Amino acid sequence: MIDNLNKKEDERRVILEVTDVIKQYRQYDAVVTAVNRASFKIYEGEFVAIIGSSGSGKSTLLHICAGLDKPNAGEIAIRGQKITDMSPDELARFRGNFVGMVFQTHNLIPQFTALENILIPTTMCNKPEYKYEENLKKLVATLNIGERLHHLPSELSGGQQQRVAIARALINLPLLVFADEPTGNLDRKNADEVLELLLETKRVIGQTLVMVTHDLSIARRADRILKMDNGVLSPMMPSDLAKWGS
Repeated sequence: MIDNLNKKEDERRVILEVTDVIKQYRQYDAVVTAVNRASFKIYEGEFVAIIGSSGSGKSTLLHICAGLDKPNAGEIAIRGQKITDMSPDELARFRGNFVGMVFQTHNLIPQFTALENILIPTTMCNKPEYKYEENLKKLVATLNIGERLHHLPSELSGGQQQRVAIARALINLPLLVFADEPTGNLDRKNADEVLELLLETKRVIGQTLVMVTHDLSIARRADRILKMDNGVLSPMMPSDLAKWGS
Protein backbone atom coordinates (compact mmCIF):
# COMPACT_ATOMS: atom_id res chain seq x y z
CA MET A 1 0.00 0.00 0.00
CA ILE A 2 2.80 2.42 0.92
CA ASP A 3 4.62 1.59 -2.31
CA ASN A 4 1.46 2.42 -4.30
CA LEU A 5 1.10 5.76 -2.54
CA ASN A 6 4.73 6.63 -3.20
CA LYS A 7 4.29 5.70 -6.85
CA LYS A 8 1.27 8.01 -7.17
CA GLU A 9 3.28 10.86 -5.63
CA ASP A 10 6.20 10.19 -7.96
CA GLU A 11 3.88 10.37 -10.97
CA ARG A 12 2.67 13.82 -10.00
CA ARG A 13 4.57 16.89 -11.10
CA VAL A 14 6.55 18.62 -8.37
CA ILE A 15 5.92 22.35 -8.72
CA LEU A 16 7.74 23.53 -5.56
CA GLU A 17 10.73 21.86 -3.95
CA VAL A 18 12.32 23.24 -0.80
CA THR A 19 15.65 21.74 0.30
CA ASP A 20 17.36 22.38 3.67
CA VAL A 21 16.28 26.03 3.86
CA ILE A 22 17.66 28.03 6.77
CA LYS A 23 16.78 31.63 7.62
CA GLN A 24 18.42 33.42 10.51
CA TYR A 25 18.15 36.95 11.90
CA ARG A 26 20.39 38.79 14.29
CA GLN A 27 18.44 40.19 17.22
CA TYR A 28 20.67 42.31 19.42
CA ASP A 29 23.50 39.92 20.43
CA ALA A 30 21.55 36.75 19.64
CA VAL A 31 20.95 34.87 16.38
CA VAL A 32 17.34 33.78 15.85
CA THR A 33 16.68 30.84 13.52
CA ALA A 34 13.30 31.58 11.94
CA VAL A 35 13.44 28.60 9.55
CA ASN A 36 15.51 25.58 10.54
CA ARG A 37 16.40 23.22 7.64
CA ALA A 38 12.94 23.08 6.07
CA SER A 39 12.58 20.50 3.28
CA PHE A 40 9.38 19.52 1.46
CA LYS A 41 7.77 19.09 -1.95
CA ILE A 42 4.46 20.42 -3.22
CA TYR A 43 2.73 18.87 -6.18
CA GLU A 44 0.84 20.53 -9.01
CA GLY A 45 -2.80 21.25 -8.14
CA GLU A 46 -2.46 20.81 -4.37
CA PHE A 47 -3.84 23.07 -1.68
CA VAL A 48 -1.32 23.00 1.18
CA ALA A 49 -1.91 24.83 4.45
CA ILE A 50 0.95 25.90 6.72
CA ILE A 51 -0.08 26.45 10.32
CA GLY A 52 1.80 27.42 13.46
CA SER A 53 1.75 29.77 16.41
CA SER A 54 2.65 33.43 16.05
CA GLY A 55 6.39 33.82 15.50
CA SER A 56 6.89 30.18 14.52
CA GLY A 57 8.44 31.16 11.15
CA LYS A 58 5.60 30.17 8.83
CA SER A 59 5.28 33.56 7.08
CA THR A 60 9.06 33.83 6.76
CA LEU A 61 9.11 30.43 5.05
CA LEU A 62 6.27 31.42 2.71
CA HIS A 63 8.01 34.65 1.69
CA ILE A 64 11.22 32.74 0.96
CA CYS A 65 9.32 30.20 -1.16
CA ALA A 66 7.67 33.05 -3.08
CA GLY A 67 11.02 34.71 -3.80
CA LEU A 68 10.28 37.74 -1.62
CA ASP A 69 13.11 36.95 0.79
CA LYS A 70 16.38 35.03 0.52
CA PRO A 71 17.44 32.15 2.76
CA ASN A 72 20.84 32.00 4.43
CA ALA A 73 21.21 28.46 3.12
CA GLY A 74 19.28 25.90 1.12
CA GLU A 75 17.51 25.89 -2.23
CA ILE A 76 14.06 26.74 -3.59
CA ALA A 77 13.04 25.33 -6.97
CA ILE A 78 9.82 26.25 -8.78
CA ARG A 79 9.03 24.27 -11.93
CA GLY A 80 12.50 22.78 -11.62
CA GLN A 81 14.20 26.18 -11.74
CA LYS A 82 16.24 27.28 -8.74
CA ILE A 83 15.00 30.74 -7.82
CA THR A 84 17.73 30.97 -5.18
CA ASP A 85 20.28 31.13 -8.03
CA MET A 86 18.50 33.87 -9.98
CA SER A 87 19.56 37.51 -10.20
CA PRO A 88 17.02 40.09 -8.93
CA ASP A 89 15.91 40.89 -12.50
CA GLU A 90 15.59 37.22 -13.44
CA LEU A 91 13.63 36.52 -10.27
CA ALA A 92 11.26 39.46 -10.87
CA ARG A 93 10.47 38.22 -14.38
CA PHE A 94 10.06 34.64 -13.20
CA ARG A 95 7.75 35.62 -10.36
CA GLY A 96 5.69 37.80 -12.68
CA ASN A 97 5.08 34.89 -15.02
CA PHE A 98 4.64 31.95 -12.66
CA VAL A 99 3.99 33.12 -9.08
CA GLY A 100 1.08 34.96 -7.47
CA MET A 101 1.07 36.40 -3.93
CA VAL A 102 -1.85 37.37 -1.71
CA PHE A 103 -0.95 39.33 1.43
CA GLN A 104 -2.93 39.71 4.65
CA THR A 105 -2.80 43.50 4.44
CA HIS A 106 -3.68 43.66 0.71
CA ASN A 107 -0.63 45.83 -0.17
CA LEU A 108 -2.61 47.85 -2.72
CA ILE A 109 -1.13 51.08 -4.04
CA PRO A 110 -3.42 53.80 -2.59
CA GLN A 111 -3.07 56.19 -5.55
CA PHE A 112 -4.10 53.50 -8.08
CA THR A 113 -7.64 52.41 -8.85
CA ALA A 114 -8.67 48.81 -8.27
CA LEU A 115 -8.19 48.06 -11.97
CA GLU A 116 -4.74 49.67 -12.06
CA ASN A 117 -3.71 47.64 -9.01
CA ILE A 118 -4.90 44.43 -10.64
CA LEU A 119 -2.92 45.10 -13.80
CA ILE A 120 0.41 45.86 -12.09
CA PRO A 121 1.85 42.35 -12.75
CA THR A 122 0.99 42.58 -16.46
CA THR A 123 2.82 45.86 -16.88
CA MET A 124 5.86 44.53 -14.99
CA CYS A 125 6.03 41.57 -17.39
CA ASN A 126 5.20 43.68 -20.48
CA LYS A 127 2.31 41.39 -21.35
CA PRO A 128 0.14 42.51 -24.30
CA GLU A 129 -3.53 43.10 -23.51
CA TYR A 130 -4.78 40.05 -25.38
CA LYS A 131 -2.72 37.84 -23.04
CA TYR A 132 -4.74 38.77 -19.96
CA GLU A 133 -7.99 40.37 -21.17
CA GLU A 134 -10.08 37.18 -21.03
CA ASN A 135 -8.73 36.22 -17.62
CA LEU A 136 -9.44 39.74 -16.33
CA LYS A 137 -13.10 39.37 -17.32
CA LYS A 138 -13.35 36.00 -15.57
CA LEU A 139 -11.68 37.27 -12.39
CA VAL A 140 -13.82 40.40 -12.22
CA ALA A 141 -16.97 38.30 -12.62
CA THR A 142 -15.90 35.58 -10.16
CA LEU A 143 -14.75 38.08 -7.55
CA ASN A 144 -17.78 40.34 -8.09
CA ILE A 145 -15.77 43.58 -8.31
CA GLY A 146 -16.98 44.87 -11.67
CA GLU A 147 -18.63 47.94 -10.14
CA ARG A 148 -15.57 48.82 -8.05
CA LEU A 149 -12.82 48.75 -10.70
CA HIS A 150 -12.46 52.53 -10.91
CA HIS A 151 -12.50 53.14 -7.16
CA LEU A 152 -9.42 53.80 -5.03
CA PRO A 153 -8.54 51.31 -2.27
CA SER A 154 -9.71 53.84 0.36
CA GLU A 155 -13.16 53.66 -1.21
CA LEU A 156 -13.36 49.88 -0.86
CA SER A 157 -14.27 47.71 2.12
CA GLY A 158 -11.71 45.30 3.57
CA GLY A 159 -13.33 42.37 1.79
CA GLN A 160 -13.37 44.25 -1.52
CA GLN A 161 -9.71 45.21 -1.14
CA GLN A 162 -8.81 41.57 -0.59
CA ARG A 163 -10.76 40.58 -3.72
CA VAL A 164 -8.75 43.12 -5.70
CA ALA A 165 -5.54 41.72 -4.20
CA ILE A 166 -6.60 38.20 -5.23
CA ALA A 167 -7.33 39.39 -8.78
CA ARG A 168 -3.88 41.01 -8.90
CA ALA A 169 -2.26 37.76 -7.76
CA LEU A 170 -4.12 35.73 -10.40
CA ILE A 171 -4.13 38.08 -13.39
CA ASN A 172 -1.10 36.46 -15.05
CA LEU A 173 -2.52 32.95 -14.55
CA PRO A 174 0.34 31.91 -12.23
CA LEU A 175 0.89 28.21 -11.71
CA LEU A 176 1.70 28.71 -8.03
CA VAL A 177 -0.17 31.01 -5.63
CA PHE A 178 1.08 31.87 -2.15
CA ALA A 179 -1.32 33.38 0.39
CA ASP A 180 -0.13 34.79 3.71
CA GLU A 181 -3.05 34.86 6.17
CA PRO A 182 -5.37 36.17 3.41
CA THR A 183 -8.40 36.06 5.72
CA GLY A 184 -6.64 37.27 8.89
CA ASN A 185 -8.12 40.79 8.85
CA LEU A 186 -11.61 39.76 7.76
CA ASP A 187 -14.75 38.82 9.69
CA ARG A 188 -16.04 35.25 9.45
CA LYS A 189 -18.43 35.94 6.57
CA ASN A 190 -15.83 37.71 4.42
CA ALA A 191 -13.16 35.16 5.39
CA ASP A 192 -15.36 32.30 4.20
CA GLU A 193 -16.11 34.15 0.96
CA VAL A 194 -12.43 34.87 0.25
CA LEU A 195 -11.50 31.22 0.85
CA GLU A 196 -14.25 30.02 -1.48
CA LEU A 197 -13.08 32.47 -4.14
CA LEU A 198 -9.49 31.24 -3.86
CA LEU A 199 -10.58 27.63 -4.09
CA GLU A 200 -12.91 28.38 -7.02
CA THR A 201 -10.24 30.20 -9.01
CA LYS A 202 -7.82 27.39 -8.13
CA ARG A 203 -10.30 24.87 -9.51
CA VAL A 204 -11.06 26.85 -12.67
CA ILE A 205 -7.46 27.77 -13.49
CA GLY A 206 -5.85 24.61 -12.08
CA GLN A 207 -3.40 26.34 -9.80
CA THR A 208 -1.41 25.17 -6.80
CA LEU A 209 -2.22 27.03 -3.57
CA VAL A 210 0.08 27.33 -0.55
CA MET A 211 -1.51 29.22 2.33
CA VAL A 212 -0.28 30.30 5.73
CA THR A 213 -3.24 30.43 8.09
CA HIS A 214 -4.11 30.36 11.77
CA ASP A 215 -7.71 29.45 10.93
CA LEU A 216 -8.20 25.75 11.59
CA SER A 217 -11.44 25.65 9.58
CA ILE A 218 -9.39 26.70 6.53
CA ALA A 219 -6.62 24.19 7.28
CA ARG A 220 -9.19 21.39 7.32
CA ARG A 221 -10.05 22.18 3.69
CA ALA A 222 -6.44 21.65 2.56
CA ASP A 223 -5.11 18.55 0.81
CA ARG A 224 -2.13 18.57 3.16
CA ILE A 225 -1.13 20.40 6.33
CA LEU A 226 2.38 21.41 7.37
CA LYS A 227 3.09 22.73 10.87
CA MET A 228 5.81 25.19 11.89
CA ASP A 229 7.09 25.05 15.46
CA ASN A 230 10.05 27.26 16.41
CA GLY A 231 11.30 27.23 12.83
CA VAL A 232 10.97 23.46 12.38
CA LEU A 233 8.56 22.23 9.72
CA SER A 234 6.75 18.89 9.97
CA PRO A 235 3.72 17.21 8.35
CA MET A 236 0.48 17.14 10.29
CA MET A 237 -2.54 14.86 10.01
CA PRO A 238 -5.96 16.57 9.80
CA SER A 239 -7.08 14.45 12.76
CA ASP A 240 -4.42 16.16 14.91
CA LEU A 241 -5.98 19.61 14.39
CA ALA A 242 -8.48 19.04 17.19
CA LYS A 243 -5.59 18.72 19.67
CA TRP A 244 -3.64 21.70 18.30
CA GLY A 245 -4.10 25.30 19.41
CA SER A 246 -2.76 28.38 17.62
